[in-house]
Amino acid sequence: MRRPQFTMFFCAVAVLIGLSWPAEAQKPLRVVTTVSMLADTVRAVGGTRVEVTSLLGEGVDPHTYRPTRADIARISAADLVVANGLHLEAQLDETLKALARSKPVLFAAEKIPAAQLLADEEYKDRKDPHVWMDPNLWSIVVEAVRDALIARDPAGRAAYEAGAKNYIAEIRRLDAYAAKVLGTVPQKARVLVTAHDAFGYFGRAYGFEVEGIQGLSTESEAGLKRIEALVSLLVEKKIRAVFVESSVPERNVRALVEGARARGHQVIVGGELYSDALGAPGTYEGTLIGMLDHNMTVIARALGGEAPERGLNGKLKAGS
Repeated sequence: MRRPQFTMFFCAVAVLIGLSWPAEAQKPLRVVTTVSMLADTVRAVGGTRVEVTSLLGEGVDPHTYRPTRADIARISAADLVVANGLHLEAQLDETLKALARSKPVLFAAEKIPAAQLLADEEYKDRKDPHVWMDPNLWSIVVEAVRDALIARDPAGRAAYEAGAKNYIAEIRRLDAYAAKVLGTVPQKARVLVTAHDAFGYFGRAYGFEVEGIQGLSTESEAGLKRIEALVSLLVEKKIRAVFVESSVPERNVRALVEGARARGHQVIVGGELYSDALGAPGTYEGTLIGMLDHNMTVIARALGGEAPERGLNGKLKAGS
């Protein structure tokens, strides 16, 4: 007499399990990004609902990177591809645009209103692609990533909205820290000289004059006249430090130091900044928050400002 009741109970349990199974068994959304800054952002927004691969890793220059056959296979198999756009991935542009005709491709930085983008002085029809250097602009990219994930996986809307909200809160906290520590740099010392012109948005956000030896793209050549002009700037304004970049050879920066020394002005290399790629995977500097924390802290300290050696979250490597 009890068997029918047991059978009904078993069936009810089976139905409940069946209803919950798709959410539990759903495979993560396969997302391929071009640069590591976007990979970190997608992970922060998507959490466990995404499986992220970045084509370009530590120290790789996106301006000159040429895709391999393995890269083409990865992006072809992805559920969603996320690129920066604005001609950052110059050698990948045509491939990505062709792919966008058959699957979702987000050119995230191109979601930023044009009025908020800086012009490329070398190519008048282009914009500066290095938008991650301004945390507030990157918040727009975070929202674009959130919306693209929701469009591809509507069931994850709540998770993606929560992930984006939390990440943007972190970004705003970082921006407040940057404004505080960079504001301690003496006004006359607020000149940032680097290997290539990747810090324009940083300069606009925090009131720094920014000078790069090369243009926005590392494909541009650094001429002797440009180096001589920057040496004169260093001497005239008594700038105390210049900076190398993790993804750009440092020989041109060393030439500035030597040129200034020959004219009686001592300039040091203030540190290595992250420009077009994050730090090593698994490290704090291997996250976007850590990368920017490192840059802002190193710049402030090298140019005469005050900032804690270990940065905003106490996670920077000592002496970095």
